[in-house]
Amino acid sequence: MAELVPFAVPIESDKTLLVWELSSGPTAEALHHSLFTAFSQFGLLYSVRVFPNAAVAHPGFYAVIKFYSARAARRAQKACDRKQLFQNSPVKVRLGTRHKAVQHQALALNSSRCQELANYYFGFNGWSKRIIKVHCSPWKQCGQEEEEYLSDFSLEEEEFRLPELD
Repeated sequence: MAELVPFAVPIESDKTLLVWELSSGPTAEALHHSLFTAFSQFGLLYSVRVFPNAAVAHPGFYAVIKFYSARAARRAQKACDRKQLFQNSPVKVRLGTRHKAVQHQALALNSSRCQELANYYFGFNGWSKRIIKVHCSPWKQCGQEEEEYLSDFSLEEEEFRLPELD
């Protein structure tokens, strides 16, 4: 079954992973790099954020990882939970949970994130953001004078190519 991946900031809980029991040995920057490397093999990541544990908890870190794809987040959770990814002890990985009553407005991605997403799914050079040809078609409505008409603009992308399927 196909998954719709919108060009919007991923806010859904099924696209968010919580990773905890990260060791206190490496720095937050080193953990960020290790997490990005480990989890990006499952799909395109929107963000990886590493935080220190609360003062009342044992020393260490936890992370919040956001995917563009819910399917990629599920695969990553199943494959990485209770595994020693890049440290001596296993990490715990869970899908995010959010109450259904909470409604959030989808935020549009900035242009560089849109290009990153398009490159990931369509392949680099598999798409174009240029408008190649604009076609203007006049439509006469009933009762209008000859000079009055509506214009319908249709964009035709002649350079669009679908990526090769594996």
